Amino acid sequence: MLVEKAFSTQDVFVSDRFARWREHVLRTYVPAEVDSDHAANFAASQRILDLGGVQLWTMEHSPMTLRRTQKLIQQSDPEFYHLSLNLRGTMGLTSSDHEAEYEPYDLVLHDTSRPHLIRAITSHDEETILGTGLFIPRKLLPLPENAIDSLRVRRLSGREGIGALLAQFLTQVNRDSGSYRPDDGPRLGTVAVDLLSALFAHALEADRSLPPETHRQTLVLRIRAFVQGRLHDPQLTPPAIAAAHHISTSYLHRLFQEHGLTVSGWIRRQRLEHARRDLADPALHRTPIHLIASRWGYPQAADFSRAFRNAYGIPPKDYRRHGSASAGYSGNSLAADHTREQRHS
Repeated sequence: MLVEKAFSTQDVFVSDRFARWREHVLRTYVPAEVDSDHAANFAASQRILDLGGVQLWTMEHSPMTLRRTQKLIQQSDPEFYHLSLNLRGTMGLTSSDHEAEYEPYDLVLHDTSRPHLIRAITSHDEETILGTGLFIPRKLLPLPENAIDSLRVRRLSGREGIGALLAQFLTQVNRDSGSYRPDDGPRLGTVAVDLLSALFAHALEADRSLPPETHRQTLVLRIRAFVQGRLHDPQLTPPAIAAAHHISTSYLHRLFQEHGLTVSGWIRRQRLEHARRDLADPALHRTPIHLIASRWGYPQAADFSRAFRNAYGIPPKDYRRHGSASAGYSGNSLAADHTREQRHS
């Protein structure tokens, strides 16, 4: 399973719960002033999953406010972007130049380097607020800071389009964290950053004041998100991708070449990585290999077996046998074991 840190006030005496929660927020987030009208019977739980340079958090808690002041920023600032996906309750966020409220399945970005006030309150007959999101080092997002800054505290929808794709990814990884291996964490972190970047690129697309380089970057991110959502389609070809984005196939190839990639090579790598993960998942051990191959865009089993072996040095059935037995195997170690077995057979 993914590397995880967890905290719950259920493990603390009632009289100490709110004080311990404030201490926990300071350790796992940033120095902040935390207050609540429900301190006497405060309840909270938090999970943080390690996705390489990115952290995926889920938090359920009683109503509270969290204030990040300039003085606290000067004391400590990890220079993170903090993305929140509200799932239950209402979140109000105030910064020096913005103020807005966010309902369930709204996405909002704020910056640990900027003063802000978060107010989390319950709705209807609910007792707690529930949310999930990402802590992302600012340097990981490939868009210019001034472009990202224009999206700070802006309401982005998690109910449709790329926002819905990102929301589904966050909730699914949280729900299925036990089905991944620790070394899947950085790969999932890369997917999270790509999806968030694509969402920002989509939101910024209409802003023609951005420099041409930024528009190229945002287009690449949109294309990557488009591909990620259609890996199952065997007709996902460079001409089809170019047509969907109203560009020429030659320009599509140039965009990827600028990043040291080929379009077909990147698609193939994404498909094989998803298939490799499924083959190593004990929960899918009884799923026929040809179904997994088809799920990720390989309708012909022979084509999948050949591509998988070229990528990892071992047939899919042997990878599944070793990968299910030991989560510590890598593609190289599996290939080495396979070679040794052939020598002794």
